[in-house]
Amino acid sequence: MISEYFIKRFGLTKEGSDNLVKGILYTALLNIALMFPVGLYALLINYWAEPLTGGEIVDPNLGMFILLILVVLGIIFALAWKQYHFVFNTTYAESENRRINLGENLRKLPLSFFENRDLADLTSTIMNDCTDLEHVFSHAIPQLLGSVISLIIVSVGMLTFDWRLAIALLWPVPVAFIILYVSRILINRGGKIVMIDLLNCGDAMQECIESIRDLKSYGYENEYYGKISNFTSKVEKSRIKAELMAAAGVIVGKVVLNLGIVSVILLGSYLIMNAQVSLFTFLIFLIASAIIYGPVENGLMFLSEIFMMDIKIDRSKEIESLVIEGGLRDYSLDGYDIEFKDVNFNYDDLKDVLTDISFTAKQGEVTALVGPSGGGKSTVSKLAARFWDPVSGEVSLGGQNLAELDSEKLLENFSIVFQDVILFNNSILENIRVGRKDATDDEVLQAAKLAECDEFVQKLPEGYDTVIGENGELLSGGQRQRISIARALLKDANVILLDEATSFLDVENESKIQKALSALIKNKTVIIIAHRMRTIANADNIIVLDDGKIAEKGSPDELIANDGLFKKMVDLQNLSGEWKI
Repeated sequence: MISEYFIKRFGLTKEGSDNLVKGILYTALLNIALMFPVGLYALLINYWAEPLTGGEIVDPNLGMFILLILVVLGIIFALAWKQYHFVFNTTYAESENRRINLGENLRKLPLSFFENRDLADLTSTIMNDCTDLEHVFSHAIPQLLGSVISLIIVSVGMLTFDWRLAIALLWPVPVAFIILYVSRILINRGGKIVMIDLLNCGDAMQECIESIRDLKSYGYENEYYGKISNFTSKVEKSRIKAELMAAAGVIVGKVVLNLGIVSVILLGSYLIMNAQVSLFTFLIFLIASAIIYGPVENGLMFLSEIFMMDIKIDRSKEIESLVIEGGLRDYSLDGYDIEFKDVNFNYDDLKDVLTDISFTAKQGEVTALVGPSGGGKSTVSKLAARFWDPVSGEVSLGGQNLAELDSEKLLENFSIVFQDVILFNNSILENIRVGRKDATDDEVLQAAKLAECDEFVQKLPEGYDTVIGENGELLSGGQRQRISIARALLKDANVILLDEATSFLDVENESKIQKALSALIKNKTVIIIAHRMRTIANADNIIVLDDGKIAEKGSPDELIANDGLFKKMVDLQNLSGEWKI
């Protein structure tokens, strides 16, 4: 039952929860074992105190005492060894599992989730929150509950020994915990404020790093430094405030605990004066107060820490509880035509982005999406790959409704070249191999040559083995785009989505890439987004989108003859081509 509670309350795995229970039990046993020396000290004091109470002088058996001390040390060592394993080693393994599980959950979520979520927030949950939770599971919970269990066992013994002194010793313990529990609302409120301030500060830092060139070029460094300084100052103040909220309950609890020692001294003195307890019993309770209150004080601090971790536990459980996008993994397709049927779409119930979109991108043809910025072109391409599901209507591939298919399995049919290329801090060879992980080096090199990568790669220090930095920072925009195209060539999927695939290329390289793309798109379903009219001059079908609706559709010649929006766009680009400086 306890194990199941930990799984539900803290989001632990079954193994992690079982290990935490064992860690708590060994912590309790270790706390009890650490009180064994108190009994030995009391026994030794009793020998020495006998003459003071009129008894005979008894010489202690030193050999027996040494043997008992060694036995006690051996027990303490064995329990400490087991406690360390179940409290620390298993906690770090569980922390690893937590991070992997969170990552797996995120990997299986629909891609639309990431467009609405602060990525810095997700990183903070997986890294920082999990690190903070490690301390809760390795220190706070085992020590707190271990102290409670050992305290209950010791309390039973003390009540049996002398119930009056036991009550005088123990009454402050529940009072101290009740005081701290009452302050829980303040602790949680302070923790939420700190979390919000930390995320805002992290976002500002990331924004500064990403836009450092613009900040410098416009001389905006000092103003932005002031903005970040305000964020960090706010974090500092909210942290101090939260710590004070947590410390208030702990400090008041410790003050109450000190009253327990006073209670024992006053009551013990009274009972000794009336010959109702022995000096030995009184000394036992005085020593016990020092031993018992130490773990209780730690328990108060650990309980406060657990309260402060509630928000971080909730953040992890939120990711774990998110609905994972499902769908069929085993299905058959009747070709690779992509069909939009009366598709409507919006983001978060806001104004419609797409309205009544119906068209078919046929296999073996190039379907181009054109129109003014904000018309819905990129949204259509994302719906075609099931990055989003339509609000109403249907998008199908080969006769199968995409909403019914597993998105990971579905994307095996797609090669996608985005305008914003994402590269990894790895070699050029491995960045291209992302397109097909089992590709041989020769296959990767062939795709690179088709994408016109070979010319600039040969000039790099280590050729294809050159590590290109985070997101390809060592390369130009055009070079990065060519690597992305090489990936698509390597994957050689049946559906090709090109979102401004040649936007960063000059005219000469664009012409070369167009030849490579001609080989890539042969007998496949191709949807291309482009603003350059000459890029889509040979398209089989053009869909003109304006304000989320289809304004025109047809072949390039048909649309030119219609003298509509497409003709106007072509004329404007032809006119701009004649401008001279």
